[in-house]
Amino acid sequence: MRFSSFAYLVGQGLHNMRANRLMTFASMGVQTVCMILVGAALLFSMNIDAMVEYIGEQNESYVYLVDGLSDEQITAAGDAIKAVPGVVSVTYISPTDVLTEFDDMLSSYTNLTDTFAEDNPFHSMYKVVVDDVANIDPIIEDLSVIENVESVSATRELSKLFVSIQTVVNYISYGLVAVLALVSIVVINNTIRLTVFARRKEIGIMKLVGATNGFIRWPFVYEGFMLGLLGAVIAFFLQWALYAAVARGVDSNDTLQLIQVMPFSELWAPVAAVFALAGIVIGVGGSLSAIRKFLQV
Repeated sequence: MRFSSFAYLVGQGLHNMRANRLMTFASMGVQTVCMILVGAALLFSMNIDAMVEYIGEQNESYVYLVDGLSDEQITAAGDAIKAVPGVVSVTYISPTDVLTEFDDMLSSYTNLTDTFAEDNPFHSMYKVVVDDVANIDPIIEDLSVIENVESVSATRELSKLFVSIQTVVNYISYGLVAVLALVSIVVINNTIRLTVFARRKEIGIMKLVGATNGFIRWPFVYEGFMLGLLGAVIAFFLQWALYAAVARGVDSNDTLQLIQVMPFSELWAPVAAVFALAGIVIGVGGSLSAIRKFLQV
């Protein structure tokens, strides 16, 4: 396409936007609101995913061994634990290590090292980290049947809670994206349709004198493209400001200190990509849908 043709088509698209200012502003406003809601769902989902991943990294289970094992038996148990699918980290903790840790915690009250110098009540154990908290139940079952394993301690309920939250949030996000994308397409479709309807006689004459469908269609496609992209840009910067305000509010609230909000600097790229792609697809899709029947002359 020559630059002169491109400039003409863009100019016609801008002319159409100016000619229908009210609907242009209305469509961009609705699309901006819809995309902010989509962005909020996306950011919330990304934060939940990050929290679940963090819990997975910190999700430490403890495998307690029976008392009185030899070094070879302890090593064999450790090798069997490492071989369990889903286990990514295994750390041996001796009874002396456990006693020392508790002694440090209670040093202001008593001296546990001296008290249990001759009879350490703690067992040998392994600290285990899994790759996915969603698989914690089958992993615990596999660990429990290993020879010389007495018991397995894991925070199952917390793991299940966050995995459930992650699943629900993802489903809600997908549904919200689909519904709001449909709303935006309908609004932009109506905006383009008004422009096309106002110029329906001109389009009919152009068709009769030999203008191709592409020549007639492209100005409206560019109009939809610019509407969608401009709405996406506005929504992105408003989303940025709203997210920063929410993050500051969470950080300053003492009751929400356990919630770690990811910085927007780590999220802006995927959010910008989703907004730009969604804006272009919605804008172009709405314009193509609106112009179709008017080309059938």
